[in-house]
Amino acid sequence: MFERRLRPSAMTGLSACAALALTAPLVCASSAAAAETPAELYEGHVQVDRGQADDPEALQGQVFDDVNENSKLDGDETGIADVAVTNGVDVVQTDGEGTYELPVRDNMTVSITQPSGWQVPVDSDNFAQFSYNHLPKGSPGLKYGGIKPTGETPKAVNFPMIESAATASAKQNCAIASDTQAYDKTEMGYARDGAVGDLADRDDYKGCGVLLLGDNVGDDLSLNDELRDVYSQMNGPVRAAPGNHDQDYDSPDDAHALDTFRDQFGPGYFSYDVGETHFVVLDSIEYSGNASTKKYKEKIGEEQLEWLENDLKNVAKNDHVVIATHAPIVDHQQVIVDDAPDLYDVIADYPNAVTIGGHTHTQENLVAGEQRKEWADAGIDTLPNTQIVAGAVSGDWYSGGLNADGLPYAFTRDGSEPGILSLEFDGSDRSERYTVRNESDDHQLLLGVNSPKWRDWAQKAQDWQDADKAGEEPEAISERVVTREDLKQGDTWLTSSFLAGTSDARVEMSFDGKANTVAEHTQPGKGESLAKGWEYSDPYTTSQNLRTSGSVGQTSSHLWRTEIPSDLDLGTHTVEVTGTDRYGRESTETIRFTVVEDEAAAEQTSKKLLPEDGFDTQQETKVDEDDRKGLGSDEARQAAN
Repeated sequence: MFERRLRPSAMTGLSACAALALTAPLVCASSAAAAETPAELYEGHVQVDRGQADDPEALQGQVFDDVNENSKLDGDETGIADVAVTNGVDVVQTDGEGTYELPVRDNMTVSITQPSGWQVPVDSDNFAQFSYNHLPKGSPGLKYGGIKPTGETPKAVNFPMIESAATASAKQNCAIASDTQAYDKTEMGYARDGAVGDLADRDDYKGCGVLLLGDNVGDDLSLNDELRDVYSQMNGPVRAAPGNHDQDYDSPDDAHALDTFRDQFGPGYFSYDVGETHFVVLDSIEYSGNASTKKYKEKIGEEQLEWLENDLKNVAKNDHVVIATHAPIVDHQQVIVDDAPDLYDVIADYPNAVTIGGHTHTQENLVAGEQRKEWADAGIDTLPNTQIVAGAVSGDWYSGGLNADGLPYAFTRDGSEPGILSLEFDGSDRSERYTVRNESDDHQLLLGVNSPKWRDWAQKAQDWQDADKAGEEPEAISERVVTREDLKQGDTWLTSSFLAGTSDARVEMSFDGKANTVAEHTQPGKGESLAKGWEYSDPYTTSQNLRTSGSVGQTSSHLWRTEIPSDLDLGTHTVEVTGTDRYGRESTETIRFTVVEDEAAAEQTSKKLLPEDGFDTQQETKVDEDDRKGLGSDEARQAAN
């Protein structure tokens, strides 16, 4: 009998089923709860027996406990019961010997749902290995290769796993890295030295791993190797969802649009369990097959919804469920996915389900129960499930000047920064946090001053950019300079982009040490229409983008503001801002702004303050937007509009 590599305390606290598993041929899917975390990720692969199938219309195989970690089903290794296996529509569970049988489909990816307490193998780049592609004649001729002919139905496809305490624990940290979207190796380097590097320095996500949430590269699928290399330093398994920029655009239809992705990363949609949470990854992009336009719809589709219904039949109603899609189901501006109501119907019986998306290069946390006029117009009167939009590793497509670390500012159009979303689970509790690239967790507040003078400058700067920068560029100003006339006019606000902010968060501002003022949330989700315009913009990030090359959205789901008192004296004033998120976590930042007598004084003071604003004209990267595919993408054009 093969000997398991027992780790320290591996025999401590074993369940009855787990203890039996060490000697009996049956291993329960939940039996590994007390096994110790492997010293390293388990490197291996799915085993394919290329012999002749007993029935070419049925795929058979076994999910097994790979005791000696050689990715082969050896004589004394045991099957694992109650593991879900799917062909992309049908979902079956393994029997008492770990075996399964599924109908064969001409073009299918067969995958398993990793149970809690078990870990599937990873390849040499730490990407999880849990699927097999079946495409007998291979892909149509595709630039990036697609899937090579797999031939007829194999005799068996066997899926190895090993026991893991890391995935069994009810306490999980799950990292979500959306829209790495590098268009060349330079931008891949920015990702490596920015948000991805932050993940490499963390070790708190070993069980759950990292989920790439699509648009992992920018159309050029030859960069997939670079992407894999960048994420190979992760301290946990890596899984990838597809985005619209990860497709084979020379595919004749949607059926083969993800062939290269499936070959290099795995299924376009799948599920896995960690702790008490069921993760579902869906493909929310439906490709038109038109290579000249590269058009697509944000849509789940009937086949995936059928699979999702089948997948969830194995999930307890009160479990945590995470539905991860590249295109979010909604954002604060609109319903994005065409068949959003159908998706919500499928998950209606799962009260703890939350949807996670990327795609829009915004960072949003929209709480179940919120209402928006634009959602209602699309048939969703009340948001049934919390929707988180995960920000972007690339921020605003690596745009703007370079910061002190040599990385593009890449401020997003909703007043956020490049970063990583983390979902945190502890039994019945779930929380989330967004960590800005190269910053600590408590960096959550971006502060600015939104005045009539600033809004006038912003419009002129936007007009200049819209005119392809013809004529003289409006001279940059510091938004932290306010004239007496600005204050007398009113509508001069101290603003806070609160990255952790939700509709039930709280932002307080204290001017010059006086009593706190509770700030107004500009988009509270109480049935109002979209708040859009310069008066709803974050001046700090918007100023940076208007001075260089970033997108400006004039709207945000996480902006708070308080009107600045009109009777302030001339000189510099200090405001302390404290944001308290829905979990009671506090973040505090301070901003100073200067009140001056007139326009001449404002111009002179601006020149002194501009470098302190974090903008140095000598650092500006001269970006030709016509040459930047990121800034020319559908998402960027929608942002500009």
